[in-house]
Amino acid sequence: MKYYILFGPPGAGKGTQAKKMVEKFHLKHISTGDLLRNEIANKTELGLKAKALIEAGNLVPDEVVVGMIKNVFANNNDVAGFILDGFPRTIDQAKMLDKILEGMHSGVTKVISLKIKDGLIGERIKKRAEIEGRKDDADEKIIKNRIDTYHRQTEPLINYYKKSGNYHEIEGERSIDEVFEAISREMQ
Repeated sequence: MKYYILFGPPGAGKGTQAKKMVEKFHLKHISTGDLLRNEIANKTELGLKAKALIEAGNLVPDEVVVGMIKNVFANNNDVAGFILDGFPRTIDQAKMLDKILEGMHSGVTKVISLKIKDGLIGERIKKRAEIEGRKDDADEKIIKNRIDTYHRQTEPLINYYKKSGNYHEIEGERSIDEVFEAISREMQ
C-alpha cells in the first residue's frame, strides 16, 4: 500500500491534481475537510464529536482527525494507496501519521509539494470563490490569514519531510496538465 501526501498552500491545485492522481493510479483521495463533512453527515461517533466542537467554535483536535483517517485506511483495501490532502498540517500531526503507518508496517511513500507564490495563491482562491460560490474564499482578510497560517504552521513540515528523503517539490504555477505530468514522473 502506498501513502502519498499532497502538500502545498491553499489554491495550489491540490484538489484538482488529486482527482487526476486517483484516476491514473487507482488511489483513494483523503481530504480532511471532506472527511469531517462526511462523518458529520453520517452521524458517526467521531462526526458527532467533531460537530459539537465546530458548533462551539473550536477546532477539531488532532486525535479526532487521526481517528477518521485511520478508519479510511482500514476500510479501503481495494485501492493501490492513498493521497492525503490537508493532512498533516503540523509536525505533531506528521508524527501521529508516522506512528499509524509504523503500526501498519509502512510509512509515507512520497510527499509531493506544489509550490506557488503568495500573490498567485490569492488570485486562485478568489477565482475558486467565483466558480464554487465560496464566500469565505472571496474575503481578503480570510485569504491573508490562510496564507499566514500555512507559512506559520504547515511550512515547517517541509524540513521534517526533507530529512526523510521522500520530499519532492513541483512547480505549481504551470498548466494543470504540466503539473500532473511532473507529479506522474514522481510517482513512477
